[in-house]
Amino acid sequence: MLRIAMLSYHTCPLATLGGKDTGGMNVYVRDLTCELGRMGIHVDVFTRSQDDHVPHVLHDLGYGNRVVHVPAGPETPKSKSEMATFIPEFVDGIKKFAAEKGIKYDVIHSHYWMSGLAAEELSDAWGGTPIVHMFHTLGEMKNRVARSEDELAGKDRLDGERQVLRRADRTVVATMAEQTQLRFLYKADNRKMVVIPPGVDTCHFYPIPADEAKQYIGLKAENRMVLFVGRIEPLKGVDTLIQAMSHLDLQGLHRPVHLAIIGGEVNARPEDITDEMARLQKLCDDLFMGGMVVFLGKRGQDTLPYYYSAAEVVVMPSLYESFGMVALEAMACGTPVIASEVGGLGYLVQNGVTGYTIPDSEPDALSDKLSWLLGDANLRETMGLRAAQYALDYAWDKIAKQIVDVYNELVEIKKLVVEES
Repeated sequence: MLRIAMLSYHTCPLATLGGKDTGGMNVYVRDLTCELGRMGIHVDVFTRSQDDHVPHVLHDLGYGNRVVHVPAGPETPKSKSEMATFIPEFVDGIKKFAAEKGIKYDVIHSHYWMSGLAAEELSDAWGGTPIVHMFHTLGEMKNRVARSEDELAGKDRLDGERQVLRRADRTVVATMAEQTQLRFLYKADNRKMVVIPPGVDTCHFYPIPADEAKQYIGLKAENRMVLFVGRIEPLKGVDTLIQAMSHLDLQGLHRPVHLAIIGGEVNARPEDITDEMARLQKLCDDLFMGGMVVFLGKRGQDTLPYYYSAAEVVVMPSLYESFGMVALEAMACGTPVIASEVGGLGYLVQNGVTGYTIPDSEPDALSDKLSWLLGDANLRETMGLRAAQYALDYAWDKIAKQIVDVYNELVEIKKLVVEES
């Protein structure tokens, strides 16, 4: 039986989605671990402990697989810049856990650049355990769409990403777009990269009848909803969506339409609200859209299929996405998606088939596509049916097998190296 050390240093796969550092990566780590468990593969997910009231070892992912909260620095939330200094403590905690449990891991699978640095130290300590790495987002790409200095990735991250690329035995990329970005921006070795898209849990995300979905989330049957799900940060382009909604011809759509935004902290004290949340709320006020836009804050993963199924369209107006898990989840629920033609979204959303792709930061173009979809029930139904069918190709049982093939290849290579030495 394969034993995998899964590293998700800066964010726990069990965290509620929609927070500052919780999103598609959390879903990926959690769902991949569950699917590997179904396949009889043992996984321990190591993450930094951010709450001393949470047990250090949890079995919430089933199949005997564990989430291990490793104390590294204060057991409180810290910024990513602060967290980088605690990586050595994190590594020591994992080594101690493995020694106490008597476990020898076959592969280290790390996520995001800080986990990759931890993986390098662990591999050295464990005699060259193979490393599979996934970046999920890239600092160089983030810098290309940054609107202010505060949004720029620092030198530590950029240097760290290059170090991880040099050391990792395989880098899993979500799309050919990410592969190209790594080749040209980081000079990555193409022979060490493999394209495997994320998966979707089709047992959880599937079309729910709209009337049932609306009843569950408290919408009236006649209510119409456009939906955004994601972190509230500038590169998600929520401002473009709000502007696009303000341009809609509501009279032509016959029934009122509102925009629901899932993500962020809406009940935070005024002094704790993020700059981006405050900016978006002010934008709504400036455009006199107070009743049209509803900020819902975080929502649990168990409720998302109801929101996706109740929505007439899901919009991802991002400036940058390495893949776009929200788009895949929405399509699995039979809901058309309008997305910026950036990164993985340009590959995932089939323009004119499962939804539409548009240029980023162009509210007029987005408003036009929204009008088309909202004004044509037959088109929405046709695209929704195609979207749900298309998403079946990304079911986790198919995707996880490709990941396991990578694991097995590296294990065999390691065996040959040991035999030859």
